[in-house]
Amino acid sequence: MNGMNGAKWLIGRQPILDREERVYAYELLFRGSHVNRADVPEPSLATASVILGVLSGFGMRQVLGIHPGFINVGRDFLFSDAIELAPPERTVLEILETIEPTRSVIERCRHLKESGFRLALDDHQFRPEFESLYPLVEFVKIDVSITDPDELATTLRQLGSYPFRLIAEKVESREQFHHCVELGFHHFQGYYFARPSILERRRLGDAESVVLHVLRLLAADANIDEIEGALRQGPTLVYKLLVLLNSVAFALRERVTTLRHAIAMLGRRQMQRWLQLALFASDDDRGLDNPVLDLAAVRASFMEQLARRLPAEASPPDGPEKAFMVGILSLMSAVYDVSVDELVRTLNLANEVSSALLSRQGVLGELLLAVEHVERGDHEGARPGIERLGVPWQQVMEAQWVAFAWRTGPA
Repeated sequence: MNGMNGAKWLIGRQPILDREERVYAYELLFRGSHVNRADVPEPSLATASVILGVLSGFGMRQVLGIHPGFINVGRDFLFSDAIELAPPERTVLEILETIEPTRSVIERCRHLKESGFRLALDDHQFRPEFESLYPLVEFVKIDVSITDPDELATTLRQLGSYPFRLIAEKVESREQFHHCVELGFHHFQGYYFARPSILERRRLGDAESVVLHVLRLLAADANIDEIEGALRQGPTLVYKLLVLLNSVAFALRERVTTLRHAIAMLGRRQMQRWLQLALFASDDDRGLDNPVLDLAAVRASFMEQLARRLPAEASPPDGPEKAFMVGILSLMSAVYDVSVDELVRTLNLANEVSSALLSRQGVLGELLLAVEHVERGDHEGARPGIERLGVPWQQVMEAQWVAFAWRTGPA
C-alpha cells in the first residue's frame, strides 16, 4: 500500500450522455501516477480510498460541476464505513459485476439507498438471482461491445419491467448509438462520445467567421471601437456569447449595459478565451453540456496550467496564453470542415502555436502531446515529455485539478 497517502494521482472522467447527447453524468476513473499496481493487494479498496481522499481534498464541484459522479465499488469497499464519506446526493455507486447478490449485499445496498445513495449495476446481464436487488437499483449498465446484437433486445425486454434506467456502455460508433436509442437505452457511454466525432462536421458559418475576425483583431491589439464594430456583425453570436460567459466559471458581478461595457468588463484576455470556446458552442443547442466543448475547455485550461509550471528558461513568451489557445484549437478541425493547415493560415497564428498544432513540435507541441496522453489514461506515455519540459510529475495532478475547477466553476 506504499504511496497511498503520499503518491500523486490523476483523475479520468468519461461522460455519460442522455438521448440528446448532452452530458448527464461522469464516471470517475482514478489512476495512479505509475502503471504498475502490483503493490496494491486490494485494488477495489485502494482505488475507492484514493477516490474519497481526493474528493474530500478537492471537492465534488471541481470535478463534476452540476453533474452526478459514478464511482466503481468492489465488495470490500461496499461494506466499508468509508463509503459514507462520499456525498450521497452527488454519488452513484457502481457495483462491479464480480459482486454476487447475497443476502448481506442486498441488505447493505438497501441501507445505502436509504442513506441517499443511488446504485448502478456495472456490465450487467439479466439474472433471476438479482430480482431481490433490482428494486434498489436506479441504473443498469450493459456493455454493448460484448453483447450479441440479437440478444440486446431480449436483455432489454427482461429488464424492462423494472424502473431503472439503462446505460449502454462501450458505444463506439454513431450507428451503434442510434441502434441503442431505438432499443430504448436512456443513457450512453463510450469512446465515441469522448471524441470530437460526436458532432457532424460542418463548415464555418457567418457567426463563426465573425469570431475568427474578432480573434484576429485581438491578436493585432486593435482598439475597442474595431472590436465592438466587428462583434456587431453577429448579433445572435453576441447573445450566445453573453449567455456562455454567464453560465460557466466567469460570473459577471454587475449588469451588462452595452456591448462595449461587456468587452470592457471581460478584458481582452477573457474575451479571447471565451470567443475560442464560442466557436464550439455556437449553433449547438447542447451548449456547455456538449462533451466536445467540455473536453476543449478542460484541455485548454490544463495546458495553460502546465505552461505556468514550466521552468522560466523553457517557457516561451506568453506561454500560458498560447498553451490555452493550442488546447482550444487542437480540437477545432474535428468539429468543423476545416483542415489544421487552413486553420493556421486563417488565424495567422504565432509560430509556436502553429508548430504545436501542425506537427506537435516545440514546447507547446510537447505539452499538447502530454495532455493528449493523460486524457487517454496513458500516463507512462505522458511522462517522458513532462520530464523533458522540467515539470515535476506531482504538479501535473495539481494542474489537472485547476483545469476541472476552471471548467465547472467554484465549489
